[in-house]
Amino acid sequence: MSIKPLADRVLIQPAAAEEKSAGGIILPDSAKEKPLQGKVIATGNGTKDEEMVVKAGDTVLYGKYAGTEIEFEGEKYLIMRQSDILATL
Repeated sequence: MSIKPLADRVLIQPAAAEEKSAGGIILPDSAKEKPLQGKVIATGNGTKDEEMVVKAGDTVLYGKYAGTEIEFEGEKYLIMRQSDILATL
């Protein structure tokens, strides 16, 4: 991976959105909910006030509007501050 987050930032690959509802109905893109969990791909080194708690490979939960979406080599990622992560799974 050639993207290296700085300071207390984390690079996350979001989990895939649900393709079908519980009743088996195929959902159009506009009705799919944004996933709220993903896999940590890379982390920064932290700051002098905040050390990095998450590490590459962790599965995390984050807020609905957290992070900035980017696309790199055809894959979608989120870059967010470590403080935007709610929990690890």
